[in-house]
Amino acid sequence: MSPWKERRAPSGLERTNDQREEFERDRARVIHSSAFRRLQAKTQILGVLEGDFHRTRLTHSMEVAQIGRGMVLNLANRYPHLKDFLPPLEQIETNGLAHDLGHPPFGHGGEIALNYIMSGFGGFEANGQTLRILSTLESHTPEYGLDLTRRSLLGILKYPVPYSKLCRKKHPAENDLDNQSIAMQGWQPPKCYLDTEEKVLDWILVSLNDADRGLFCEHTYPTDDNHGSPIYKALDTSLMNLADDIAYGVHDFEDGIVLKLLTREHWQTVVSKMDKKWAADNDLLEIEKQLFNSTQNSGHRRKQAVGALVHGLISSVELKQNKKFEEPLLQWNAVMPQEPENFLKSLKETVLRNMIQLDTVQAATYKGRKIVLSIFEALSSEPEMLLPKSFQSLWESAKSEKEQKRIICDYIAGMTDQYANRFYQRLFLPGHGSVFDRL
Repeated sequence: MSPWKERRAPSGLERTNDQREEFERDRARVIHSSAFRRLQAKTQILGVLEGDFHRTRLTHSMEVAQIGRGMVLNLANRYPHLKDFLPPLEQIETNGLAHDLGHPPFGHGGEIALNYIMSGFGGFEANGQTLRILSTLESHTPEYGLDLTRRSLLGILKYPVPYSKLCRKKHPAENDLDNQSIAMQGWQPPKCYLDTEEKVLDWILVSLNDADRGLFCEHTYPTDDNHGSPIYKALDTSLMNLADDIAYGVHDFEDGIVLKLLTREHWQTVVSKMDKKWAADNDLLEIEKQLFNSTQNSGHRRKQAVGALVHGLISSVELKQNKKFEEPLLQWNAVMPQEPENFLKSLKETVLRNMIQLDTVQAATYKGRKIVLSIFEALSSEPEMLLPKSFQSLWESAKSEKEQKRIICDYIAGMTDQYANRFYQRLFLPGHGSVFDRL
């Protein structure tokens, strides 16, 4: 069997007449995991309590999986000689479905809060938490999480450098802040995996030669004010990243149109960055009327326009070779040519400026940070009283304060937005919560 299909567990359960390939089993394990179900109640851009139309982390992840699948099919047709190196469809779907499992409640606000309070204990980063969930925390196996194949974990590994090697050397002075109102600036984590998963990383890369492994883990170095950054990614990760960008740029833009947060004027700003030849080649010059048609039963026209945008971006993706690597899964990366890349970047910037940076959205982000910090402080002060039994036993068996803090962090990171809200209300708001309530 290919080393990329191997799993960490010494022996797995073999069911009679199970006809599935290894990557199909990976996909099933993600779909049936608790962490995947929780994505339905985790913020994508707008909070899950703000309405029932816009994307959540769950629907976003499903769209990333579908876009990734379309991308692989397109590339297999354009590069038939590289078809054997492209991921199987089930495997790229697994990567798309799993890529956001580590995001805590309240989106990036929750991530920043956890990184702030864990800064002396190994930090927190959502992509790193995804690897931790898949390899350690999920309960499919006693010790190895979902025990996915080596290739699936390589595809999930967006940043192959640990937190400790990338984190900036100085943070804002502690006395300039208080735990209830930390600033966004200065506490965003580096893009990394968590140091707790070092052995997992070793296992993922075990089949690489020394030169490939050393090069793959290269990074820029942190300074007092800026984090370091990983330099390279695997083929499957590059596909997943592009699918994520397309889903974020196009589908979140669609949400903005339907919710009347984005207008024709916003679209015209985006179009100004669109290369006319690329747009004409992909039949995208005349889609403004479809996107913003206000006549009755116009939803199907908007959907056709959104589909055209996604298709135009998918069909533009190319494969680029880096001959420094010997391993084909590292040697090849999916890239977006400059013309569609400029258009996609403009879409994402428009979503950022006119949706994410809305004062009302930022107020919700601020509130989420405060809730996460307050819950963490309460659990740290009275863990034996407030942690659920399963986490209490882990906390009691931990060998250091650092391990204890990580257990509390894992618990909070796994919360949905609603669960965190209810937990906060039970602890801090008079008249909320009962001994008979079940969170």
